[in-house]
Amino acid sequence: MHWSNPLCIVTINEGDTWSVARDVRVQTAIENWYPRFVANGVDINDFQRITAELESWDQWCAAWSGWGAMHEALGREAEDVGWLRSAAEHYRHAAMLYHFGKFMFFHAPEEHRAAHERTVGLYERALPYFDPPAERLEIPYEGGITIPGILRKPAHVIKPPLVILIPGLDSVKEELHAYGDDFLARGMAVLAIDGPGQGELEFDLPMRFDYEVPLGCVLDYLAGRRDVDCRQVGAMGVSFGGYYALRSASHDPRLSAVIALATGYRFIDYFDRVPILTREALIKRLHAVDEDEARDKLERFDLHGRMDRLLAPALVVMGRKDRLFPAEAAEQMVADSDGRATLVMYDDGNHVCNNIPYKYRPMQADWMSQHLCMG
Repeated sequence: MHWSNPLCIVTINEGDTWSVARDVRVQTAIENWYPRFVANGVDINDFQRITAELESWDQWCAAWSGWGAMHEALGREAEDVGWLRSAAEHYRHAAMLYHFGKFMFFHAPEEHRAAHERTVGLYERALPYFDPPAERLEIPYEGGITIPGILRKPAHVIKPPLVILIPGLDSVKEELHAYGDDFLARGMAVLAIDGPGQGELEFDLPMRFDYEVPLGCVLDYLAGRRDVDCRQVGAMGVSFGGYYALRSASHDPRLSAVIALATGYRFIDYFDRVPILTREALIKRLHAVDEDEARDKLERFDLHGRMDRLLAPALVVMGRKDRLFPAEAAEQMVADSDGRATLVMYDDGNHVCNNIPYKYRPMQADWMSQHLCMG
């Protein structure tokens, strides 16, 4: 496989050989996020069909949305005849395809927004058909805005402990479904949220460095529920969400344990290191006008001086082959935590270790269970 900038000449050998001229954004998305797509709900056959002949980034959202519409139709057919478990899976697959069609697709706002609305709407349509069923929450935040969340509870546990699932820069609450399954299987409820700059709130609110504020609103809300144990609440954050979890744990004593997956220490240090699509996402989600303003805003996303203030035990999971954040940063974070954080480093792991989910996902769920269910 060979590529160059701005067009990538790609040769794929799989029985037959052919060449596709691709622009750098298409190739960047495939190279960096293929394992993530598959680990988080995209069927590998769909991935291969969708990406096989993509040449231009302009085609990306429409191609993924087209296959999302196919799964959506399967969901409607199953729902119409009462095959509700099948309908749930079809709708979830459709939501993931729409999501990955728009997750970095900023230059065509109407396409982006339409795919976003299909992601939210189709996943929500599946909620009553999941096993266990899920519930949409609207959590009071600021200025009349609510934080959207999806609550799932284990079927036979009365008042279970709960894990808050926090997306990253370009992920959304719906993408965290598979993570939730591991916690549910161990008797913990899960609440996946979209915070400022994420998912449903990305259009109206920028990312904020002091994530303890929105997370505090979530914890306030949970204190009023009788169906979960608000005394045993953990948080798990993916990538940028790992920063949010650690930052919140250095402020709010109501968190009993936190997990940070593949996060950074000082984010301004990585701005020029990350792929072009990630830089564009940072500008967009920070509501910055250009790279210079994004750099200015990113300065405050920094965990230096906070790791030794953690008020709960923390698990930091990292892959040595991470392309976004250096593994050495995770090692330094844990070294600076004064024993409050534990590092699990996978030498063969990529960003978020999505190429080896079978290694870290059961482990982190067991770790959280140890702290919430037996703590």
